[in-house]
Amino acid sequence: MSRKHGSLYLAATLLTLAIAGCATTQPGPTEWDGLVRQPNTRLDAVFLRPDAEIPSYANVIIAPASVQFARNWDPNRGGRSLSRRLDTGDMLAIKDGLAAMVGDIFREELVAGGYQVVSEPGPDTLLVIPAIVDLYITAPDTTSAGRGRTYTASSGRMTLVLELRDSVTGETLARVVDS
Repeated sequence: MSRKHGSLYLAATLLTLAIAGCATTQPGPTEWDGLVRQPNTRLDAVFLRPDAEIPSYANVIIAPASVQFARNWDPNRGGRSLSRRLDTGDMLAIKDGLAAMVGDIFREELVAGGYQVVSEPGPDTLLVIPAIVDLYITAPDTTSAGRGRTYTASSGRMTLVLELRDSVTGETLARVVDS
């Protein structure tokens, strides 16, 4: 290898290492729509409006949760038998059932935390908007005649995105993301 090619190879290697080092040291964005990332050890990311006073809210409105499957999720991959295949109705039932479950859980937790759940906006009312994105179910259960067992190494994955907004102005006060 000539000296010129050796120097070019060394430079390319150093540049690759520098770029890789930068990519792995960045924990994610520090700001999102004017919200500033807060340190948190329990959740993947918490963003808060610098002047937000969330404890001053006494009431909450819980918006219906939205649920989105992962782009690459194919529940019928892997040779599932025709009786266990999921159709559009099955997938809609999964989304609706999970959205209802998320709404129920948030309602229970917020009431236990001292918030009153209301249906009308007001000056002391927070709008809670839950969403599940990137839902990937490893072995969705379908009802079928007979016995069957499915074994998996993982149940799947999903990411919860939660927005907190002022119910009157619509201003986003906080956003939480957790996988």
